Amino acid sequence: MGGKDERLSARAIIVMGVSGSGKSTLASLLGRQLACPFFEGDAFHSSANIAKMSRGEPLTDADRWPWLDKLGEAIGASVRREGTAVAACSALKRAYRDRLRAAIGVPTSFIMLEVGRDELVRRLNSRPDHYMPANLIDSQLAILERPGADERATMIHSAVAPEHELEQALQWLASEHTDVRRPAKAG
Repeated sequence: MGGKDERLSARAIIVMGVSGSGKSTLASLLGRQLACPFFEGDAFHSSANIAKMSRGEPLTDADRWPWLDKLGEAIGASVRREGTAVAACSALKRAYRDRLRAAIGVPTSFIMLEVGRDELVRRLNSRPDHYMPANLIDSQLAILERPGADERATMIHSAVAPEHELEQALQWLASEHTDVRRPAKAG
C-alpha cells in the first residue's frame, strides 16, 4: 500500500513530552510510516524564545502562546491539504494542548512519552548542539500536566527502542480510530 491508504483521515497527531523524551524521533518515524508531513515544534520557536532557553530561563505562558498558535496553524493547514500531519511538541499543559487543538481545527491525538528525570538529564547532556540545557528539565517537569481521561491521548514509556515506541503508537492509533490503515510490513 502507499500514499493515502496509509494515512489517517483529517487528523493531527502530536507526540508530546518534556525535552529529551524522544518526541522528535518518534514523530518523524510516525510521519514516515504514515506517509504524512512531520513538523518539528522547535523549528517554530521565535529567536527570542530560543535565546531565553539557551540562557537557562524557562519560557512563560506568554512566551509560548504565539509559538503554539504558529505551530497549530501550520499543522492545521497541512492536515487540510494532506489529510494527516504529525508533530513533535512539548504540549506540557492542558491549556497548551487546548490552544493547539483550537489552532489546528481538526481532531488531534496526543502521544505522551514518559521518561524518568535521570534519563532525561543524561539524554540532554548528550546533545551539546541543542539549545535546551538540562537545567530546564525540572521547570518542565514542574508544569507538566499529563493528559486527562477526556483527552484523546495515550502514554508510552520511552525506555524502549524507537521502533517499539512506533509499534505501540500505531497500535494505539489503530484502536483509537477506525479509519487507520496500517502500512504493509516490508518483507
